[in-house]
Amino acid sequence: MEEQEIVERIKKGKVEFIYLVFTDITGEPKKVTIPTAQIQSALRHGIWFDGSSIEGFARIYESDMLLKLDVDTFSILPWTEPNGRCAQIICDVYLPDEKPFEGDPRGVLKRTLEKAKRMGYVYYIGPEIEFFLLDREALPELKPHDMKGYFDLGVQSRAVEICQDTMRHMENFGVHCETYHHEVSQGQHEIDLSYDNALKIADGIISLKHVLRTHSMAKGLKVTFMPKPMFGINGNGMHVHQSLGDGKGKNLFYDGKDHYNISQLAYHFLAGQIEHARSLAPLVAPTVNSYKRLVPGYEAPVYICWGRINRSALIRIPMVTASKAREGARLELRCPDPSCNPYLAFAGMLEAGLDGVAKELQPPMAVEENVYGFSDERLDEMDIATLPTNIGDAMDSLKNDEVLCNLLGKDLARHFIQAKQQEWREFLMQVTPWEVERYL
Repeated sequence: MEEQEIVERIKKGKVEFIYLVFTDITGEPKKVTIPTAQIQSALRHGIWFDGSSIEGFARIYESDMLLKLDVDTFSILPWTEPNGRCAQIICDVYLPDEKPFEGDPRGVLKRTLEKAKRMGYVYYIGPEIEFFLLDREALPELKPHDMKGYFDLGVQSRAVEICQDTMRHMENFGVHCETYHHEVSQGQHEIDLSYDNALKIADGIISLKHVLRTHSMAKGLKVTFMPKPMFGINGNGMHVHQSLGDGKGKNLFYDGKDHYNISQLAYHFLAGQIEHARSLAPLVAPTVNSYKRLVPGYEAPVYICWGRINRSALIRIPMVTASKAREGARLELRCPDPSCNPYLAFAGMLEAGLDGVAKELQPPMAVEENVYGFSDERLDEMDIATLPTNIGDAMDSLKNDEVLCNLLGKDLARHFIQAKQQEWREFLMQVTPWEVERYL
C-alpha cells in the first residue's frame, strides 16, 4: 500500500487518530497515538518513543527508539466512530541509527521467515484461539457467563454477539475467521483463524485480542486468555496448524503415497519440533500459569510424541477429506496457549522445524494410544519424554538450547530468560489459598 493510498483512505473514512501498535517481549500490545495530520511524516520518517519504559527493551538499550510503520497493516477500527474514528498500523522497532532492533519480537519472526524463504519455504499457520468470557460485575470472583458446553447451540447471548462482532471486524484487518464455537468449559469459546502466512496471523492475533477486549468490556463481560483461570476444568489452549509451502500454492507437506499423507519434509519438520519441544515450551507457553494447563486429564498435551487419532500427543496429523488431502496436509502443535507472544512463539516453532529439516532428522514412531494411561515404565520403554512441569524447568531447557537462543539473539534471550526466572521466583514465594486451607 502506498502513502497516497493511506492518506486517501484516512480522508474517505474520516479517521481522526492513528494507533501505532507494537509489542513487548511478553506479547503485551503497546501503542503510540498520533493525529492524522502527522501520518505523512510518520510514514516517511517514523515516530520516536521512549524504549526505556517497555518490558524487554529497557534493560537492553536505554535510549529512544523508532517505530517504522508497516503500511500493509493499515486498518480502520469501525467501533471507534462515536468517539472519533481511529485506525491502526502495526510497527517494527528500530534503533536511533535506523537499524532494526534485535529485541523486537516482530523482527525476530520476520528474520526467521526470511531464513525459511532463502531455503525455499513459506510458513503457513492457522491457530485455534480459546478464551473465557466472565461476568465482569462478579469480579474478582471468576464467574463464567453461561452454563453451556462443547459446541452447544445457545441463544443469541452477549457472548455470541461479542464473538460474531469480532469475526466481522477481523475482516478489517485482512484476517479471516474460519469458525467460532463454544468450547468444553462453561463460559469458554474458540475462534479459529483461517490459514495464512505466519506474520499476517501473528499480527491478526494481536488485533483479535484487542477486538475481544473492546467488545467484551462494552457488553459487561471480561475476556481472559489466561491458560488456566479456574481449577478443575479445561484451560485455554491455542493449537496451531502449520505447513510449509513454496509460495506458489503448493503444499510441501503433502505426499499422497504416505500413510499419513505427509512428505519427508514434513517428517523432518516434525522431528525438529519434537527434538526442541522442551526448550520451545517457554516460547509457546510462557507463564507460570501455563503449566497448570499442561497437566494430564484436561486434553492438554504433556507427552512428547505424535500421532493422528491420539489427542494426548504433542503433535497431531489431522484427518482431512480426500478432496482436501493435498492442501490440507499439516501438523498440529497442541502445547501453545494464547498467553504467548505470537511473534516469538511462531518464530520458535519455525526455527525448531527448520533445524529438523536442515539436519534431516527423523521422528520417533507414531503413538496412536492414549498416553495418559501409560505407566512410567511404559513411557520409559517407548522413550516418551514429557514437557517441563513449570516455567522454571522450561527456562532451564531454553538456556541450554543453542538453536533457539541464537534465534532470539544474545540480548533478547538473556532478558527473556531472566524475566521468566524472576517470575518463577516471585511465584514460589507466594502463599496460595490452597496452602492456607491445607496447612493452617
